[in-house]
Amino acid sequence: MPIKEAVRPGGRSARVQEAVHQAVRELQAVTSRDDLTVPQIAERAGVTPSTIYRRWGNLAELVADVSVERMRPDDDPVDTGTLTGDLQAWGEQYLEEMTSVPGQRALNDVMASADCERRERCYRYSESLMNTLRERALARGEFAPSVSQLIDGVVAPMTYRLLYDRESATVDNLRGWIAHTLSSAHFRQRQD
Repeated sequence: MPIKEAVRPGGRSARVQEAVHQAVRELQAVTSRDDLTVPQIAERAGVTPSTIYRRWGNLAELVADVSVERMRPDDDPVDTGTLTGDLQAWGEQYLEEMTSVPGQRALNDVMASADCERRERCYRYSESLMNTLRERALARGEFAPSVSQLIDGVVAPMTYRLLYDRESATVDNLRGWIAHTLSSAHFRQRQD
């Protein structure tokens, strides 16, 4: 399934969510994170603070929700003509974004959230993206590991490094994770 087909809420709920998310993004651009408040966000979004508390519970959960949406890809990844190239292009863009200050904040917000569903959405975004890359590779007649193998071999080490050892979240290491994942999966396939 292409990434952009993921379901979003509709109707009034979607309008409220978008207005509140937009207010958070705008205020984060001009206000220190420590100075951000629910009443400020509510006023800017044109809703009551109780609407925010009812839907998100507290400021930390709202910020985490905005961060998850920030991690959601808007478009399918670049098609370079090979699975290796597609993984590298996507991974380099992701590393660049997630090693930035806003990217690190987004990762931290999501990990600090008490709502496991938010982390699950991040996983589903990765799963959908890897499925897109895999299907594209298969359509070109390339060998492609399973989505699970791509997540375990490329996404998981990259995410772990971004969270716990940012200095090792490098393009060179990404290249190694991709090469190891593709060669290991190909070797296992030949053994079967």
